Amino acid sequence: MELRVVERGPQAFQLPLSAAEIEAVCRRAFGGDVAPLTAVELGYGSYNSVYRVELAGWTEPVILRVAPAEARQFGSERRLMRNEYAAVPWLAVIAPLMPRVLAVDWSHDTIDRDWMIQTCLSGIPAPERLGEYPRSGRTTFFRQLGVIARSVHDVHGPLFGRVDGPAHASWSEVLIASFTRIADDLEQLGLDATDVRRAVVVAERDRATLDEVREPRLLSGDLWTVNCLLDADAPEPLITGVLDFDRTEFGDPAADWTIRMVQAKADERQAFWESYGALDRSPAAVWRARIYEVRHLAAIRLERHRLGKVEAVRESYQAMAKILAELA
Repeated sequence: MELRVVERGPQAFQLPLSAAEIEAVCRRAFGGDVAPLTAVELGYGSYNSVYRVELAGWTEPVILRVAPAEARQFGSERRLMRNEYAAVPWLAVIAPLMPRVLAVDWSHDTIDRDWMIQTCLSGIPAPERLGEYPRSGRTTFFRQLGVIARSVHDVHGPLFGRVDGPAHASWSEVLIASFTRIADDLEQLGLDATDVRRAVVVAERDRATLDEVREPRLLSGDLWTVNCLLDADAPEPLITGVLDFDRTEFGDPAADWTIRMVQAKADERQAFWESYGALDRSPAAVWRARIYEVRHLAAIRLERHRLGKVEAVRESYQAMAKILAELA
């Protein structure tokens, strides 16, 4: 089998599989008669290892996604692939845009990592194609994204929290638990988590404002341009696929990463609101939005550390201090 991997430094978080490991995974998933011909690692993600695999006798390639070894996972990011798998039935509203799951294995019998095999969607990653359109035309993309996000956010959940659990009776419980886990992760890495611990105190103090969110709705967790595929030949941006739902949870749609990113710049992305609808801008909702930004910044700090972005980690403390001052 021919194997091509992304070249990374010795301290890189993502660890590649060997050709023998990929062969073993494919035989476990599809039987001993199915052999991989080529496996090409895709370098777009920064968490799971992802391969496009050509199989003997198959007309279409498949996508193999492999989670980090559990010993390398942060507590706040534990078993994200299992959470994504649990979310699939809840994402039925956008199923035509999603890859189908062909096989999963949490047993660690074949390799000592969780893995999932999915169909390979057609299309080009949006970051590669979107910039080729005029800025005026990109509004089409963000209107489509608004439709997708609204469809997901309209799904009602049974309780608050990650789709695969643990379930929480209130939204404040989810946020307090999330801040606590992220702070624990930061401290285990030797990083200062004082500001994240302060966020726990703020959330506990103002539980009533957080718990005005009484209806759990589905959050995509990470839906943005990097996780969208576009038609290669369409005269205007056309979303053909959406990927990576491992951070899905039930909660307040305003806390979703998509909402955060749409608000980050006043450019063509503002067309998103034309199809999504207006946000609640009440004083309580604005206060909650600041809490959500603290949560995003805390999670980003972990990711930046994982990617070795030392200066960006330092910058996160300044951004966090500003938001906490506003909350105070």
